[in-house]
This record gives sequence, C-alpha cells and structure tokens, in this order.
Amino acid sequence: MLAPVTTVFRTPVEPARAPQMAAPTLGTNTIIASPLKQHRIAGALLTTDPRIDLLADGSPGPRLFKIKTADSFVRRNSAASLLKNRYSWRGYQSVSLPSEQQANRITLSALEDDATIGTITVGLDGPEGMNSDDIFADENNALRAEGRKLCEFTKLAVDPISGTKRVLAALFHVACVIAYRIRKHDTLVIEVNPRHVKYYERMLGFRVIAPPRMNRSVNAPAVLLMADLSYIMGQVEQFGGKMELAGEERSLYPFFFSIDEEIRIVTKLVAAQRVGAAVVN
Repeated sequence: MLAPVTTVFRTPVEPARAPQMAAPTLGTNTIIASPLKQHRIAGALLTTDPRIDLLADGSPGPRLFKIKTADSFVRRNSAASLLKNRYSWRGYQSVSLPSEQQANRITLSALEDDATIGTITVGLDGPEGMNSDDIFADENNALRAEGRKLCEFTKLAVDPISGTKRVLAALFHVACVIAYRIRKHDTLVIEVNPRHVKYYERMLGFRVIAPPRMNRSVNAPAVLLMADLSYIMGQVEQFGGKMELAGEERSLYPFFFSIDEEIRIVTKLVAAQRVGAAVVN
C-alpha cells in the first residue's frame, strides 16, 4: 500500500506535524535506512511465538537495512516466503498475505540488499474489524465501547540469521508511527504465545487483557495483550536511539529510532500519503 522512486534518508528534516490523511495508500519509497551489525544466530520471531529474547543487539555497524512498504508483487512475495518459513519452522499452520496492499492492512518489510529479513503488518480497525476479533471479539468490543480506536500488529517475523533487535524495534517503531502519528489510532492489541507474555510485558510494556485461547489461523494458543500507543511513543521519546542504555534499561526501547529519526519517518510517510491521495483522486 505504499509507488515510484526509492530514496534513503541522509539529512534531518525539520519537525512537522502529521496531518490526518484520508488517503488509502502510502507509497513505495524507502521509509528509513539504519545501520545493522553482524551477529550470532537468533531464534524465530513470530507474533504467536516471538523469541525476541534470542535476537542479538545489532549495534551500529557497516551493514544497512531499510524499512519499506511491501506494496509490490516481489516484495510481498518475499515477505510471504519469510512468514511461511518461520511459521512452518515452529510447526504452525501456514500464513499468507493478500496479493495486494490494502487500505487498513499495511505490511512493512525490513530489507538488507533487497533480501527480506523482517516483516510486520499493521491492521487498522474499521467496519471489517480485525483479525483478533476471531477469538477476542468481546475484549476488543469492550475497548471500542471505551471510545478507543484500535489497531493490531500481525504476521510478524524476523529472519533468524540476519535479524537483530534493531530490526524488530525498527519494524515496531515504523508500525507505531503509521498507526498513531499518521492514522490516529490510540490502542494497540497483539496476540502472542502464552510462553512469551512476560517478555512482551517487560520489553514493550504490554499487559494481558484476555486468557489463552486457540488461534485457529495458526492452530496455536494465543493470549491477547494491549498497550496504549501514547505510552509506547513516550518510551520512545525517553529511550529511543540510546543503544548505550540497553544494558541498564531492560526493554526494547533503546533500539527504537530517536525522536529526530521519527520526525523524518513521519515527514516521509505524510509526503508519500499525499502522493497516494493525488493518484487516487
């Protein structure tokens, strides 16, 4: 969901407020590029079985990865292949991506030399609902009744050889920017395997709002977690871009982008969305 010309950020952009846009697409430009360092082999990273505790830190180094929208056939096929590989490796039922990017289902890819090393999908609540409504409709409806504007992150996977905590944090950060800064959603829900609930609580500040149930799409148990996006962005403001604090701040937030980098991401996405609106209109 996101069309022509690839660019990489090299210089900062002055802060800009992100207006609420109605455009259904974003654009295919590179959203941001970030340094990545070679590291030890890591475990699988899935929405329902996220071994983020096995991912290496990935301190700044000569390698670069880019965050892009998976809006082309090649990029979506590559993201789908990574998902299939990681889910089948864990013994889950295979998952797939729609053939095209959708207005309320925005898939992001982390790429190194055009190889997909991570992916995540931002699901924005709307008339068609969300994937988690399949087994957690009551809990989601209770949040909606409070006046919350929901979103969910699904189909998360990071390559165990090339991925690091920086890749995971970058995907999460850009996904949060899209959901919170661009589309103005305020509450994030995710489904994770019960074994890894405590890690998500500690690493990102999520809290449990529903007990384990069987996720039929992957045939595995899942727990519903939620977090206020304002809390996540507040943690980013405090710790983002400060990898030197990773030893004392036992969360994922030092691996997120800095506020200056976030401003550049917002500016990029708003500009891409304006281009998308011009094309649609």
